[in-house]
Amino acid sequence: MDRRWVGPEGLEIVPAVRAGQQVLRIRRHGWIVADCFSVEAVAMHVDLAELCEVVDFMARTSSHHR
Repeated sequence: MDRRWVGPEGLEIVPAVRAGQQVLRIRRHGWIVADCFSVEAVAMHVDLAELCEVVDFMARTSSHHR
């Protein structure tokens, strides 16, 4: 499961790899804004309080809920 965070105005932050190192990639409307090596660096670009983690829920397979 991939982790990602979204914010206002098409903002999305996803883990990525750049030059062999993990980064937090900031995208706005699909365009790369920055690759950050720390949360502090992300905070220089966006207000962290406005971010919301996207959580995927697994579908139930119980026959009771069909």
